[in-house]
Amino acid sequence: MLIKSWGGATPRLHPADLGAGAWLHCGFSPWKMFSLGSWLPALPGLAWGWALLDVLLQGLVGACAVSVLCSLLKVYLYIQCVNKPERQAEKEAIVAQRPLLEPLHVLVLTSVLALVGSRVAALVVLEFSLRAVSTVLSLGKGAHSSQLYLLCQYSLGCGVSCSLSFLLEGAPHRSWNLVLAAGLAGLLALHARRLARHVCALYELHSRARYCGICILLLAAGHGIPRLLRNALALTFAVADLAAVELINRDFLSTGEAVRFWTPLTICYTLLVVYMQEESRQSTGKWLVFRTVLVRMGGLFILLLTVGRWTDILHVFVSLLGELWCLLRSGVLLESCCRQDFAQQPRLDSFSGSTSEETSR
Repeated sequence: MLIKSWGGATPRLHPADLGAGAWLHCGFSPWKMFSLGSWLPALPGLAWGWALLDVLLQGLVGACAVSVLCSLLKVYLYIQCVNKPERQAEKEAIVAQRPLLEPLHVLVLTSVLALVGSRVAALVVLEFSLRAVSTVLSLGKGAHSSQLYLLCQYSLGCGVSCSLSFLLEGAPHRSWNLVLAAGLAGLLALHARRLARHVCALYELHSRARYCGICILLLAAGHGIPRLLRNALALTFAVADLAAVELINRDFLSTGEAVRFWTPLTICYTLLVVYMQEESRQSTGKWLVFRTVLVRMGGLFILLLTVGRWTDILHVFVSLLGELWCLLRSGVLLESCCRQDFAQQPRLDSFSGSTSEETSR
């Protein structure tokens, strides 16, 4: 029963005067007690701090993905060099790489990926996807480019960062999800690095003595590492391309603005891909890769001067530093991939020539 006051009006009751059911009815959730944000004061700069933490975690996940890629590629190249006397110098160069620099590489790449805006990162992902499709289509049947795995390092980091930004946008526990993703990515990167260290130290001994299960598995199925990387990268960039298109389109208020942006972008990227395909046919080598990076970032810089923002231009310079850092860090692996692709080309040419002769007969 409700007791009326002296004036005849019913007194207004607050949830504090009732039980726990009233608190739940008013939107109170016990889970909010265990949320980290509920124990912190509502300061103006706190939201900016959480956003910075999210960006750093996204960059860390992308850097760990690049680390896993390089470790697996290092394992594959070392296995290819073991049984070939002419590639012993490459094997020694791969072993001589300093493993202590790997954490520094992850730290620097995390910082670079955190500084690059989502708009420029999305453009880097789309440009590499177009270039990768063009390269795969230009190769012969059954061939693959080992250099492509190293050229995609920075683009892979940007793709993972864009995918996480798009998939977790508006998520209620975004920061905790990113912490979990960073922990899993770090665990994968650590195990891949240990695998590469184990292979470089003991693969020759264990493969001869049939002693280690990991080395026996690599001896039997190590040639399938490029196929594994190819499938994983194809899936990653498929998701990253969708996320990149969505992240770019959300800045446009009308269809006209989107058309004015995408039209010069498509023309610029098409010309870049055609130019780089011609350059790769005329000359080969490690320095061609660095020249290609300068041409790509120069084209993106000119494009964003016309249709971008000033912050985008700064992010292009940061992306250039990230690309050069990834290529300089993997210089030994890149040199080995260039030699392997160059050695593979004559066999493909002779195979295609013999196939055409049999067809003409």
